[in-house]
Amino acid sequence: MAATTFASQIAIPQRSLRSLAELFAKEAKYEILKNIRIPIYAASTIVFPLMFYVLFGIVLTPNNPVNRSEDATYLLATMGTFGVMGAALFGFAVSLAMERGQGWLQVKRASPMPLAAYFTAKLVSAMLFSGAIALALLAIGYTFAGVRLAPVRAAELVGILVMAAIPFGAMGLALGYIAKPNSAPAVVNLIYLPLSFCSGLWIPIFLLPKFLREVARALPPFHISQLALRAVGMSRDAYSVSTHLEALAGFTLLFLGLAVVLYRRDEGQLYG
Repeated sequence: MAATTFASQIAIPQRSLRSLAELFAKEAKYEILKNIRIPIYAASTIVFPLMFYVLFGIVLTPNNPVNRSEDATYLLATMGTFGVMGAALFGFAVSLAMERGQGWLQVKRASPMPLAAYFTAKLVSAMLFSGAIALALLAIGYTFAGVRLAPVRAAELVGILVMAAIPFGAMGLALGYIAKPNSAPAVVNLIYLPLSFCSGLWIPIFLLPKFLREVARALPPFHISQLALRAVGMSRDAYSVSTHLEALAGFTLLFLGLAVVLYRRDEGQLYG
């Protein structure tokens, strides 16, 4: 019996640049709305850094207004880095791990939507929350702690913290493919909190033991916090800006490369 073979054609949708931009914008919009409607995400990413800032930058600082202002200015950079790292790691790692477990990523892969729109939406959401954290910290510092930054310095700080979502998002992307849905929050916390301490975000880096100061130089939060401290005029670091940027670019590429490998492994497990 002869078998008849029919040529199959796969229709690949051709979109205009405007249509593609609208698709990316819509995906980002719904990702942001999703995160806003999850109270535990908003609380853990925005309230925690603000709470720690108030505690360490206002409540536990000396009564001397000058010392309080200096401490609060320093903590704008370190607590801002702490908050941005949380927003990116929870927004990428936990969200991605849970959506993989729910099968939502399979739906996205099967749809005609570019998968890049899915990951871009998460990055846009992390950047938005990062900006909100930075602005909220500035508002508290100006209102209650006597912080006085020139508008240019304040804008530079916000810009650094918003862009910090990129390396932290790349880290979260890799973790999202490593962690299981139920264990993802615990895995993120086991990485997030020690990284914060060892990078000098809770205790000034120059007060940490020498071996921890050496460890910190190999961690992304250290480089972000040092750039942020430069923006507020409180850095004691001997490294140049280009050194920090090169380190962050290297970390980002490393985590993105790991995420690609893990993505292909995950794809093979689903469809191989």
